[in-house]
Amino acid sequence: MKIRKFAAIDIGSNAIRLLIQNVIEEKGKKTLFTKSELVRVPVRLGEDSFTIGEISEENAIRITKSMKAFQFLMDVNRVENYMACATSAMREAKNGMEVIEKINSEAGIKIELIDGKREAEIIASTDLKKLIKKDQSYLYIDVGGGSTEFTLFSKGEIKTSKSIKIGTVRLLNDMVDESTWKNLEDWIRQNTVHLHKISIIGSGGNINKLHKMSGRKEGQPLSFIWLNAQFNFLNSLSYEDRISELGLNTDRADVIIPATRIFLMAAKWSGAKKIHVPKIGLSDGIIKTLYHTSNQKK
Repeated sequence: MKIRKFAAIDIGSNAIRLLIQNVIEEKGKKTLFTKSELVRVPVRLGEDSFTIGEISEENAIRITKSMKAFQFLMDVNRVENYMACATSAMREAKNGMEVIEKINSEAGIKIELIDGKREAEIIASTDLKKLIKKDQSYLYIDVGGGSTEFTLFSKGEIKTSKSIKIGTVRLLNDMVDESTWKNLEDWIRQNTVHLHKISIIGSGGNINKLHKMSGRKEGQPLSFIWLNAQFNFLNSLSYEDRISELGLNTDRADVIIPATRIFLMAAKWSGAKKIHVPKIGLSDGIIKTLYHTSNQKK
């Protein structure tokens, strides 16, 4: 048996995450990927990028300190290789490249700026296809702080995808106009009108939290009816009550409502009644990508 370690750094609009996974190789057996460490730091870059157009000095310092800490954690865990990806908040900030260079210089972390298409490709390298049945259709939705990625699967294949600037941090800051929602509605309706047995596959911290709150077992989908009721319940509570009564983190208690709204609207427009929550996302895809790339080089 050989145990290797790989790490993924996901620099999102609402938070920054470090995922370290054990990759367990044993002759004659399937390679296993198991979580070793997960660290989430609530640096909300989107609040800077989407409102003032750049990363503030305070958050540039916070993210650099976070990256230094991640570097130490990767060192002590003996990580073989890592990949750091930044999405819409860093991409749209006019000083984004300047911050990336500062992080590289001070923390020794190289960051790749990725667009929605590249993000969808990385996520597709996860075990997502194992969940997809060929006689059904699925709308895969990855909700982020700055944008949401939509991928349509039918007959086991990707039919089309779209990245749209509707994200939780943008919605909190009232930065999504009606024409953007209409654009999304038209795209979903046009691409799903002829499909039957369509379900949603959701990823991201918010839908994972909602699934946990539902009490459902792993593998059991959420229903549209439950999600709609939960949306109304969450809306009835104050931000403070969501923290004190539901135990939500301070940076989850606000974004969970707009995230739920995105899933509900997509379900309404596509006709989906179920939302599957496989707990996979960008970080998992990064590690699978790293692992397969390292094997190809051998």
